[in-house]
Amino acid sequence: MREALFWKKDGAKVRCELCPHYCSIPEGKTGRCRVRANSGGSLVSLNYGKVATVALDPIEKKPLYHFHPGQAVLSIGTNGCNFACKFCQNAELAEAKASVDDIQASDVPALVKRARSFGVAYTYNEPFVWYEFVLDSARLCHALGLKNILVTNGFINPEPLNELLPYVDAFNIDIKGFDQGFHDELTGASNEPVLETCKRASKSSHVEITHLVIPGYNDKPEQFEKLARWIKQNLGEYMPTHLSAYFPHHKLNAPATPLSTLQVAKNIFDKHLKFVYLGNAPTSEGSDTLCAQCGNILVERVGFHARIVGLQGTRCAKCTYESHIIL
Repeated sequence: MREALFWKKDGAKVRCELCPHYCSIPEGKTGRCRVRANSGGSLVSLNYGKVATVALDPIEKKPLYHFHPGQAVLSIGTNGCNFACKFCQNAELAEAKASVDDIQASDVPALVKRARSFGVAYTYNEPFVWYEFVLDSARLCHALGLKNILVTNGFINPEPLNELLPYVDAFNIDIKGFDQGFHDELTGASNEPVLETCKRASKSSHVEITHLVIPGYNDKPEQFEKLARWIKQNLGEYMPTHLSAYFPHHKLNAPATPLSTLQVAKNIFDKHLKFVYLGNAPTSEGSDTLCAQCGNILVERVGFHARIVGLQGTRCAKCTYESHIIL
C-alpha cells in the first residue's frame, strides 16, 4: 500500500482524480476500481507492489501487429479496473479477487532481461488503476532503453496521462463502443475520455486500436462506418485497427460474433483505413500485414506466430513504400 497520486480532500472523504469517475471515497472504502482507498483521510493504492500475473507473451497477443512483430514481451498485471464490463474476460482481476504476490518496481527491469524480452506490457487488468506502480516501473525501464506497453481501456484524466506518456512506447487502446448508450449499458463509463486518450497518446506513442464486436449492441454497419470515419479523421488512415470477435462470458449472454459480421465490419473499415485486422476468429483472413501501396505481404501470421517476409528495413521489399511498422 502506498499513498496515491492525483486526489484531493472532499470533506471527510477523498476525491480521486485519476480517472473521469472522480470517485468520492469514504473512510475505509474504495473507489469503483476497488484498488484505490481512503485510509485515514488519504488516498492509497492497494495494488502498489502487488502482481497477479506474470507471463511471456507474443506481442501479437496484446494485440500489437506493428510494434516489434514476432517478438515476445514480458507481460504483467494486477487487480483492479475502472470499468464494469458485463462481457469482461478477466473478471477475477477486474473485481480485485485474484491472489497476488509482492513485487517492487525495481524488480521489473531485471524480470524483462531475464525473460530476454525487449520490454514489458502492463496488461490483463486495467493498467491505469495500477498507476503509481506503472509510472515507477516505466521510468526505470525507459532509463535502461526497455520498451513500455499499455493494454488499456483508455479511461484516464489528461493530467495523469500526460505525466505517464513520456515513458510509454506503445498502447493498445480498446474502443469498446462508439456510442454512449453502449457504454452506459455495458461498461458503466463514459466514451469521450477514451477517445481523448486515443488522440493524446497517438501524438507521442505508437497506438493500435481494438474494437470488440458484440451482436445486438455494436454490430450494425452504420456503427462500423461511424467508428471507422472517426479513427481516420482523428488518428489517421494508417492506424492499425483490430476487430475482435466476442464470446459469451461473465454477465453477458449475447450470441458469439458470427464470422460474417466481422467480415462486414472489415469491408467497411477497409474503405477508410490501411491496416484492419480480424481477431479471436476462426479464419486466417485479416491476419497478415500487407503493404499499403502494392499489397505485398510484409508480415505473415498464423495465430499468434508472426514471420517477417516482405520487409527491407522498415520498407516494403517490393516497392520500398514505408511499412508503418516499428521493428
